[in-house]
Amino acid sequence: MPAPSAEPRAPRSKGVVVALTKAGRTKIRYPAELVRDDGIRVTVRAPWAAPGVRDFGFVRFEPGDVFTEHYWRDRWFAVKEVRTGDGELKGWYCDITRPAVLADGVLAVEDLDLDLWVSADGSSVLRLDEDEFEASGLAAHDPEAAGSAAAALDELEELARREGLAGLLA
Repeated sequence: MPAPSAEPRAPRSKGVVVALTKAGRTKIRYPAELVRDDGIRVTVRAPWAAPGVRDFGFVRFEPGDVFTEHYWRDRWFAVKEVRTGDGELKGWYCDITRPAVLADGVLAVEDLDLDLWVSADGSSVLRLDEDEFEASGLAAHDPEAAGSAAAALDELEELARREGLAGLLA
């Protein structure tokens, strides 16, 4: 993995493919526009990539929604700002992941099951999929990764409740 650089650098190519894996299998791959890569954080923008509508009860992801996704090479999470096609902020969907790797136009991210939802006004902060995380067996076969994942979820939740996520993404 290349060493992080403190200097922002211009993207070599505007397009990347986001490859999200889970438990060793590809969950989804989709094209995205590379917005910024400062050597530590990679920001991409993409339309809702899954087919149809996904209704979680607290938010709906649907065709036309635009995701501005922030991935870190040194943190165990990704933060996805979700907006309607008209630009209205729906909120932030946060995936707990291993640190991202960008190589050869592919942004590789391993999903570790835990998620956090933060509504646009910050009034709703929801921890998600803790049962899936427990069932994954990560704590048994990679306790260090499981500890990093749990700490990342706690960190994001505390930040969301204390000051919101906008500062993290500035």
